[in-house]
Amino acid sequence: MKENSIIDEFLNYLKFERHFSPHTAKCYAADLAQFCAYLVGDMGAASGRQNFTFPTSAGAAASRTVTVAGSSAATVGGAAQSGGIAVAVLEGLQGKLRDADTEQIKLFLTFLSTQNYSKSTIARKLATLRSFYKFCLRRGHVKTHPLATIRTPKQEKRLPRYLEMEQITKLLSTPEDRTLLGSRDRAMLELLFSTGVRVSELVELNFADLDQEASVIRVRGKGKKQRTAPVGPTAMAAIQKYLQLRRVDARSAAFDQQALFVNKHGQRLSTRSVRRKLDKYLTEAGLDPSISPHTLRHSFATHMLNSHQAPEVGLRRSAPALVIPSPTTRRVRTLIPSPLGRG
Repeated sequence: MKENSIIDEFLNYLKFERHFSPHTAKCYAADLAQFCAYLVGDMGAASGRQNFTFPTSAGAAASRTVTVAGSSAATVGGAAQSGGIAVAVLEGLQGKLRDADTEQIKLFLTFLSTQNYSKSTIARKLATLRSFYKFCLRRGHVKTHPLATIRTPKQEKRLPRYLEMEQITKLLSTPEDRTLLGSRDRAMLELLFSTGVRVSELVELNFADLDQEASVIRVRGKGKKQRTAPVGPTAMAAIQKYLQLRRVDARSAAFDQQALFVNKHGQRLSTRSVRRKLDKYLTEAGLDPSISPHTLRHSFATHMLNSHQAPEVGLRRSAPALVIPSPTTRRVRTLIPSPLGRG
């Protein structure tokens, strides 16, 4: 078995069997790279910030380079890297990964604490190792799970940010919907709040996913799972206005004919573009520019949970479409004070 093939196998499992996004897989790879660097004793005395290069297994085209706890750019599955110290994986790393025991994992967690990582970050790294060794146990790479007796550290329950109804109304009315791009932006913002979809899910929407008669959209979420989300009347009206302007645009024949939301060149929008548009309208509306697209998702959940307390306010855009998979997440959201003035 070639050096480091266990990690290659695990990352391919995440990508092709679990259907994790490239960003999520890259985060797993970075956490594993940091653990590998710790095992071979090359974390760095001060900050542990460096690049760690996974050598390829047989047939791979290029090395996997990931940034360990640093801000330097790096790639996974490619040869490019910038900044930091490129650390070659020492001979025998595969054996170290297999032989890692509970005590070594605890010492690694202690090391992370000394590097001033937050509890939530340490919990995430621990979850990565837990998933990795669960995979190794199932595939017969290890005989025991070294994290079986290690508990995830308790984390502080921070309440998610959300917008008041007045702020939401101001934000959603900011885009000028008399132009194609303006109507697109209003439709996107309305849809984000109306359905609670993630931005990654929004940009993946196709025409075929929109049912205007039933006022629903088909959403492809994490792990390629599909769900149907009801669309409120205001959001649907905004979408229809955008589609009407798109149909009569002289360039429409050259637009991506599948993508629901396209950029000025007619190509499918990226998540980064949506973030830039949100930043633009937050500034124009005089709202906090640090508000993220995910804040709209939290706002949707918060107003939905509180809507039964004050139906007269009329959550004209809301629909019970948000998927909240974790009971802990659900409990945290129920702790949020009512944005409608009721505790």
